[in-house]
This record gives sequence, C-alpha cells and structure tokens, in this order.
Amino acid sequence: MNERWDWVERWASYRPEKVALKDGATGEVFTYGALNQLANHLAHIITGEWKLTAGDRIGLLAENNLTFVVLFVAAQKTGVILIPMNWRLSPHEIDYLIQDSQPKVCVVQARFHERLKQDAPHYQKVEHLVEWEQLTEDLKTSDAVVYQPTYNLKEDDPIFILYTSGTTGFPKGALYTHRMLFWNSVNTALRLDLTSQDVTLNVMPLFHTGGWNVLLTPFLHRGATTLMLPSFEPDRVLKTLEQEGVTIFMGVPTMLKMIADHPSFDQTDLEKLRYMIVGGEPMPIPLIEVWEKKGIPIRQGYGMTEAGPNLTSLHHSDAIRKKGSIGKPNFYVHTRILDESGVEAQANETGELLIKGPMVTPGYWRNSEATKRALEDGWLHTGDLVRQDEEGYLYVVDRIKNMFISGGENVYPAEVERILGQMEGIKEVAVIPTPHEKWGEVGKAFIVLEQGITFSESATLAHCRTYLAKFKVPQSFVCLEELPKNGTGKIDRVALKKEAYSSASSS
Repeated sequence: MNERWDWVERWASYRPEKVALKDGATGEVFTYGALNQLANHLAHIITGEWKLTAGDRIGLLAENNLTFVVLFVAAQKTGVILIPMNWRLSPHEIDYLIQDSQPKVCVVQARFHERLKQDAPHYQKVEHLVEWEQLTEDLKTSDAVVYQPTYNLKEDDPIFILYTSGTTGFPKGALYTHRMLFWNSVNTALRLDLTSQDVTLNVMPLFHTGGWNVLLTPFLHRGATTLMLPSFEPDRVLKTLEQEGVTIFMGVPTMLKMIADHPSFDQTDLEKLRYMIVGGEPMPIPLIEVWEKKGIPIRQGYGMTEAGPNLTSLHHSDAIRKKGSIGKPNFYVHTRILDESGVEAQANETGELLIKGPMVTPGYWRNSEATKRALEDGWLHTGDLVRQDEEGYLYVVDRIKNMFISGGENVYPAEVERILGQMEGIKEVAVIPTPHEKWGEVGKAFIVLEQGITFSESATLAHCRTYLAKFKVPQSFVCLEELPKNGTGKIDRVALKKEAYSSASSS
C-alpha cells in the first residue's frame, strides 16, 4: 500500500521516542510515535468527517506551526493534496488561488478568517471551512488509532500544489509529487551529509517550497529533528540555535545579515552548527567572511519550486574560491545549458539552464499551456541564464524573465504592472528592480498617465496595498511622458533598469 511514502509511520516503528518536531516558541514536542498517532487521527477526519478521497485538495493558511506537519504526514497516508497559501497575500490574491485550485476544505488561522469572509467570495463557497486553532485542539485530545489506507498511492500523485507568480501576472500551481519529494530528499541527504542526529531550525514560511523541502521533509525522511518558529526574529533565532544545539540552518542572505548584526552575535556559542545553507539570492562575500570568522561555513545553492527545490550546491570549502557560484548539480540532477539558438553552450558561455531528473514537476495544475512551455522531452526550462566554468561550477548570470527577489521573496513585475494598470488614469507602467540595503532589491514603478490626470502617490499606494502583498508593492514611483521602447516597440527594460539603478546610487 502506502508504506513506501509514509515515512513517519516507519520511523514511529523504528524509534517512536525520537523527537521529530519541537515548537521553538512554546516548547511543545512531537516524537515520531506521537506525530504518527496524530496523523492517523487526522487521516480519519480527512476521509471520514470531511469525506475526502485521494486527489481532493485542502487549502492551508496559517503561520508556521506543528499542525502543518501533521497535515503533511496525513497527506502521505491518504493521498490528499495540500495547497499552502501565502498569508502575506491580499484577500483578492488568496481568493484567486482558491478559485483556481478548488479545495474542498480550507484550514485557516483565525486571524485571517475574518478578512477572507469579507473580501474573498470563492473562500466563502468552500465546502468545509475549518479553524486552524480548533483542529489543533481536536488533535491534542485524540485517542490512539490505526489508519489503514484504502488507496494505493502512485509516485506521480501530487502531495502539494505550490503556487508561483507567473510572468502573465497570474500565479501558476506547480504540481509537487510524492516522487519529487523522495528524490529531493535523497539529493539533499547525499550533498549535505544528513543523519538522523541532525537538528535544524525552520523559520522559512511553509507557503514556500523552501519552508517544506529544503530541510524539513528531508529531515522527516531521515528521522532527524526539526525545530519550528512562527516567524523570523533574529534574537529568538540566535538563542534557539545555541540552546537547542542546531547543526544545520537554512536562511536567505537578509536573515543571515540581520543575525550577524545582532548585538549578541559575537557572544553566542554556535559550535554545534556545522554550516549554514543559503538560498534565494547570492550572498555577499563580506557576509560570508563574517560567518567564516565565527567558524561557520556557508553553503550556497540553487533551487526552484518546479524541481527539487535542491538542485545545486556549492561546498562550503569553495565559498570564497568560487564566490558567486551556485556550485555543481546535486547527485541525481541532470543539466544542460543552451544558447539562444538551442546549441549546447561551451565553458564560460552564457545560456539557459535546463534541468532533468526524477525531482522535476510533471507540470502545472490545470494549465497545459504553461506546462508545454516549461517542459520539453522531460527537460525543464528554468528561465535562468547561467554559465559553467572549466571546473564545472555554475554561475547565475541573469533571469530571462524579469523576476527579482526582495528579501527572499520572488516579485514578478508583470503581476504588479497588471494591478497598477487597473487604476484609472494609468496609461502605461513598467516595474523595475532597484537596489535596497535591507531587502536586496525593491520595485520602482515607471508610470505614464493619461492626459489631464494628476498622479497621487497615496492613492496609488493604497490601491497596491489592497491588491498586492506588502513585499510586491513598489517603494517608489516615477512619472514619465513616455516609456522608452526598443526597435520592436517593446518597453526597453534595460534602459529603465539603468535609470533605476543610477537614481538609487545617486540618492
């Protein structure tokens, strides 16, 4: 049946007393035996009370907590599909995800429920609306039960639909299968030397593949221990790393800078920390050196929601020698680099990175057009331009698409432009990344107004904040008579980017 995928059930039979999860805020602990018992109880609720079958969807909206993992383990048992939704999004954006994925159940933290009831019509039509806090309490009072699966899971059955922003301005739901889950775990354990004795702290949000699949799910597969915090706070993270003897920690460069800048950093004992895993964006060399001086090496890598996500890794011994590199492909990851004409690029030539392997998505949820564009003979087009040096180390040169990263969050200009374009009086708009000391990059909107219209920054910000997550809202606005265009009549984003960066550096 489903023994192949029910990892926690296996660890519960091997080492039921081993700590699987600990809430770093409350101190609550789940052993593998307790986690399996809770998941069995939840599996009965899913199939009995909610009457879901394999392939039915459950929407999830909450800050990080242990119940997320119980839901994950129950999904491995029952074949239901989890849809983690970004709680930073506006109700309008969340409602689109619900409309697209059509979950039969939404489990929602109380603080988000009222907003969705008022501003998300598709949310209101969901068959079962379950309060997160109530479900958590119900699980705590559950009796020991055994769950016997009635459906034989297939490796290409999805366990997640993970939404990523699209270049068309509408999110796409990447299917994340049980096979992807397994092979990502294998790749991760091989490259990071994971053991059941490892301890990690997870502060990455569980609406991202990074929160789930960089370390959390490989740790569950390995029988290791994961600590969780609801959000990132440098002071609490530092204390937890020291007090709990964390051996591996994953964060984005912004997080690592905030930790290193904390007054307690120099006095905090982190001797058990083997290394830091860094993703999301390149880490500046001076910051790598700060951590190296602390005795903690940095391992950078590359990943994406549609594959893995753990695709490449730069060994920490090469962090300085190969500065800026994303390392080499992980064990079962195959890569190609194709130039603009589709020919294999030579060493140090730039081309698009293509990925192939058992950790690549079969496609996008109910979006055959996007699937066809992304996948070709099993090769996933990443949309990233890279080069490979003579030693086989990969370097990201640029993104083919115009996405930029702000504080570890992906921002797609087309999505922001679509929202701004809905405002009366805006004729044209282009959103370009501009440097920011704290967040890496933030958006700058170049706007062309209809004749006779006066620009109101306060009204424009209010509109953006209503329909966009905070990290997507442009930090500045510039009104132009017209946007620069290239020979084909398209917006010249290169010229605008030069303008954005030059104005940022001169300010």
